[in-house]
Amino acid sequence: MDIKYLNLQKITESFQPELDEALQRVVRKGWFLGGDETRAFEAEFAAFCGSDHCLGVANGLDALYLALRSLKYLEGWADGDEVIVPAYTFIASVEAVSRAQLMPILCDVREDDFLIDCDRLESLITPRTRAIMPVHLFGKVADMERITALAGRNGLRVVEDCAQAHGAFDARGRRAGASGDVAAFSFYPGKNLGALGDGGALVTRRKDVIDYARMMANYGMSVKYVHDVEGINSRLDELQAAALRVKLRRLDADNSRRQELARLYETEISNERVVLPTRQDPLGVRSVYHIFPVLCAEREQLQRHLAEGGVQTQIHYPIPPHKQATFAALNRLTFEVAERLAHEQLSLPLNPSMNEEEVKYIIQLINTFVC
Repeated sequence: MDIKYLNLQKITESFQPELDEALQRVVRKGWFLGGDETRAFEAEFAAFCGSDHCLGVANGLDALYLALRSLKYLEGWADGDEVIVPAYTFIASVEAVSRAQLMPILCDVREDDFLIDCDRLESLITPRTRAIMPVHLFGKVADMERITALAGRNGLRVVEDCAQAHGAFDARGRRAGASGDVAAFSFYPGKNLGALGDGGALVTRRKDVIDYARMMANYGMSVKYVHDVEGINSRLDELQAAALRVKLRRLDADNSRRQELARLYETEISNERVVLPTRQDPLGVRSVYHIFPVLCAEREQLQRHLAEGGVQTQIHYPIPPHKQATFAALNRLTFEVAERLAHEQLSLPLNPSMNEEEVKYIIQLINTFVC
């Protein structure tokens, strides 16, 4: 077999002809920014997430940055105030904090689900802590009940990084993005809800946050040519909004398909060298399996074994943020679990375009792996 890690062409084709019709509707209308498609998507996505307001922006990093920058202004935070972030995540989570001129304080993660370790959070809170940013990594929602309770006791805000958890539920049955003060999503093409290019969004119940973020995203303008603050240019265009509206209607069904295929991996992989952290589900959450991760001490050999069998895999993420050159001030820090995951994590193909035969073939290859 020849199994790509992610076949975007096949996924895109599965939305035809509705996708072409939506794009042609925008082209015929001739209005490409700030129009009806974007407003409709914002309303539909806010409702889907169980929130009140949504702002479409250019990408996930901008969404996180605007969330933090809005809270910083509205809550009166100072430069250098602290935001607690997981030590194992895509670098954008940490970059957004730094870009907002805040200080990222890293917290190690759990081995069984790769999510922020709530047992370590309270010890990291200082008089300068202003927010906690849980990252719902790989499609599973962090323990929002504990996080929001801790934040409430300490007067902190919660910013959810939902870039990999579109449509996921937590243990209380709430969607990713519905529990914190504000949440940020990415619509990068490979996401569970992916655009045809870059895109992102904020969702929140706070009108003051969405109003300030909307102004910031449009050059800091309160009205045309009146610039109250130094803003940025970050807008979700009409073509992307139209495409996302088509895909949003099928998101729950596509996530259910991911869950079905993930169950095959979880129940049939039996190689003791390959650890499945997703088997352990202490929170009872419903992951949407944006990524299906396994751990293997002989990761490179396993990856080569799968490649020789025609299976493409990826690694998320081989260098954790605190070991990146761009964050040199953090390089001296050590986070045992995050660093182990960085050395052992391997992502298996998993998306709605796959079939059971392909997944079972991958399982067979894994079960025959020896080193």
